[in-house]
Amino acid sequence: MSKLTHIIDNKLWLAPLAGFTDQAFRQLCKANGADVLVSEMVSADGLIRDSLKTVQYIKFSESERPLGIQIFGSDPVVMARAAEFCLQYKPDFIDLNMGCPVKKVVKRGAGSALMKDPQRAAAIVKEVKAALAGLVPLGAKIRSGWDSRSVNYLEMGLSLQEAGVDFLCLHPRTQTQMFSGQADWEHILNLKQKLSIPLIGNGDIKSPEDAARMYSTTGCDSVMIGRGALGRPWIFNQIRELSLTGDYSPVTKTQMLETIFSQIDLALAYKPERVVTKELRSQLCHYTKGLPGGADLRQKINHAENTTVIKELLIQSEVFRI
Repeated sequence: MSKLTHIIDNKLWLAPLAGFTDQAFRQLCKANGADVLVSEMVSADGLIRDSLKTVQYIKFSESERPLGIQIFGSDPVVMARAAEFCLQYKPDFIDLNMGCPVKKVVKRGAGSALMKDPQRAAAIVKEVKAALAGLVPLGAKIRSGWDSRSVNYLEMGLSLQEAGVDFLCLHPRTQTQMFSGQADWEHILNLKQKLSIPLIGNGDIKSPEDAARMYSTTGCDSVMIGRGALGRPWIFNQIRELSLTGDYSPVTKTQMLETIFSQIDLALAYKPERVVTKELRSQLCHYTKGLPGGADLRQKINHAENTTVIKELLIQSEVFRI
């Protein structure tokens, strides 16, 4: 486990979220205490057949390390070629997505569709492992199963371990659950007790207290936060503060506004303003959800023509008025 300590030993991971965890948001989370980052999920087929268009999703800066590139697909040979392609960008690890529940992914036999085909999943691990030739560690993210009648995370986890994966991440929901219902952390506990490789716990970490409970109830090696970090990138610092002091500081309105401005400025460094303006409509709603005046502000942001207007709306909004 020594070669994995810097990414596995009691670390706080930012989960890969398509459309959200781009370079700007990853760097923002890093500045707010995230230990390990993962690229947005990227198509293995896209990397080897249309790399000029797809490669934008796997680029990262040195400040984001340690960072892994997550790929998805269903063909073992294609996945291996894609992983080998990624090595030129010198990621700290490669991650295999076997848990994405989105229809456009599973209909291609990828993501959580692989929960229905453990043999194919193991074949992917073997091919990718051989292609990596020990240059970087290999991880995989899985779900509890396809549906409630086929909960097979133990079989899947042990099979992937035998195939050569170096660590696993479990999101304890089935594909049919998508992101609804409650994540069953007992599945993380059960898998951790069976594995001899490290396990990362993921699912329903919405507060620092949730992270502490996941550690204490499952015994997982690290925790991964996805949707719980959207609009709350400071959650990583709060988790660490809670573990060190038994308490943590609530974020102020001033800090929230400064964080949003940082995200906007970082995004503008990597993408055209028209793209940033469009993407902010979905990203900023997470910051204002549940706050007085938030709905009105979101409505105005949805009609903003550029980031300058968005910043002015934020400054003038009652949401952030002290």
